[in-house]
Order: sequence, then C-alpha cells, then structure tokens
Amino acid sequence: MGLGSAPDLLAFVATCRSWGTAFAGSIATFPPLLLQPDVSSSHPNASSFSNNLVPNRPYLVTDIAKVNQGANLCSEIPLRLEWFSFMGASFGHLILYNKKSCIIVDVSRGVSVSPPQLPLVECAEPNYGALTAPLTSPNSHLIIEAGPHNLFWRVGSDSWVRSSTCHGHIKQVVVFKGRVFGMDSDRRIFKVHLSPQVSIQELPVIESSMINKRNLSNAWLVACGDMLLLVGFRGSILVSGVTFEVFRLDLSFEPALWFKVEKLEHWAIFISTDKRSQALSCMNPEIWGGRSNCIYCYNHESERWIALELGKPLQGDVFIFMGCDGKVQPMWVVPSMLSLCR
Repeated sequence: MGLGSAPDLLAFVATCRSWGTAFAGSIATFPPLLLQPDVSSSHPNASSFSNNLVPNRPYLVTDIAKVNQGANLCSEIPLRLEWFSFMGASFGHLILYNKKSCIIVDVSRGVSVSPPQLPLVECAEPNYGALTAPLTSPNSHLIIEAGPHNLFWRVGSDSWVRSSTCHGHIKQVVVFKGRVFGMDSDRRIFKVHLSPQVSIQELPVIESSMINKRNLSNAWLVACGDMLLLVGFRGSILVSGVTFEVFRLDLSFEPALWFKVEKLEHWAIFISTDKRSQALSCMNPEIWGGRSNCIYCYNHESERWIALELGKPLQGDVFIFMGCDGKVQPMWVVPSMLSLCR
C-alpha cells in the first residue's frame, strides 16, 4: 500500500489508533496542508461542488505533495467566519473569538468546541490563542493572551486560570520535547507549567542582539526535530533581496544560548504570514518533491507558495506582507489526527 500524501495517511491512521502509532515516525516526513479560507464559489476547485454540498463558506485545502495531480480538496467550516475574529491556529484547529466567547474549530473535521465565557479583563481584547496539545490529548490547555494576562483553560473544565509574566505577555506558543514554551514580543522565552498548577517562568537566556526586534522584525518560534528554532528576517515585508536567518536555542547551557544555524540540513520549515498560525517543520522533504534547507511561505497575490533557501536572498517579483488582523489568512496546517501522532 502506498501512502503518498498527508490525506492518504490521514485516512490510514483514522482506521485505528494502533495504526496511527505504528506510522508516528513517518508522519514528520509529510508536508503540512495549505488552507485557503473563504474560497469563492467560482473557484475551479469549488465549482465541482456546486450541487449544494458546499455552502457559503468553503475553504480549499491543497496537498503540495500532490499538487501536480490536482490534489485540492474543497471542504467547509460550519461557521460564518466573518462573525468571528481570528486569534490563532495550532494542532489543526482554528481559535476564534466573538463577544467574550471563543471557539475552537477542527479544520479537518469541522467539529467545534466552546470553552466557558472568557473572564473580564479590563481594557483588554483577546488577540492571540494557542493549544498546548490536540483537544483529545490528556491535559490539553487553551492559552489566550488578553492584555497583561494569559488565560488558561484546561479542556473539559468549567473555568479559566489567569497567569502573567513580569514583563510582556506570551505571543507565541510551541511544544518542544513534550514541554510548552512561549515567547513574548521582545523575544523573551518562557516555560509554561500546566501542572500541578498553571504558571509561567522566564527561561534565563543570554541576551543576543542577533535576535532582537531591531534585527529580526518578524520571527517565528518552531520545533524542528530535536531543535527549538527561531526563524526570522529583517523588515515587515517579504520582498526581493530579503534573507531568512535561523537560530537554535541550546538548553544544555544555563543560562541558555542562541546559536546561528547556517543550514537546516534535511529539514524544511513552513511559516504563515500571520505569526499566530503555528510554524511547522517537515523532515526529508525530497521524499514528496520538496526541498531541504528551505523556508516555505504562501504568496497570496500570486496564489502560489515559494521555497526560500536559507542564507540566500529572495529573488523575483515577490511582495508578501507579514501582519495580522481579525480575518483568517491562508495558512499551513497539520490535520488534528496527525498532530496526535507527532
């Protein structure tokens, strides 16, 4: 039996958990899927669903491993997305907000979960949300950034817990080797403890001018095998001439140290223009026709993705704005069922 893409593997692991466990080691070699929200009904891949199977809000899922074979799937999110503000995407879920309520939507199944109403935080609107694990994982938490606080909801519980740092609040969350790490807007790194009680602890790291906001205006924290990486570039717009830089956090030192990475070896990294969407990594991308030592991102203007080799400036007529607002932007996702196996 050949498993040539993430959708093939998704169908396979859905058969039973033991099959998913058996293939857990190979899942990291499959690229994430590209999710393009709010696809027009006139889109060529949506037209074949014109017999009312796709309602007003379809979205397109592209498997870049099989793009030459027309591997586009048209699905639906059973929500009016314009009623919600986007706060983040992690473990195959969208995190959305509307009038002090948030909702977690599994993009591969269309199933949603509604946590309790958010507690009142004075003069603060939630802006960022992330999961610490897929919803069905033990001790999974939803983390919401609201003003000076981070709010924590243990999935299935009936209340929120507040926690804050001495400095800024957490803007990005990544799970690395089973531990939850966060980063604020000043590139400080935090360890997030979920038990026996929720707490946020700043990780001592020797300050490095290479990774501060002046040198890296845009940066993504990403787990890449046994490396915790910071991927970024100078400026607010990805245009011709821009070069990505990558740094590895070495936790074997105390305080920890940032080291520049000259080559990603057999890894590729996928970033979305909205940093609230979890950055993802893929091992041995040549297996599906991709390229190692590259950062993949999607160009909304040209409706295509680009693979930028680490250390080499971007070539060609490219203009990609990195920013965030309330709308769901095109993003890279790993289906929630495959996230369980990683």
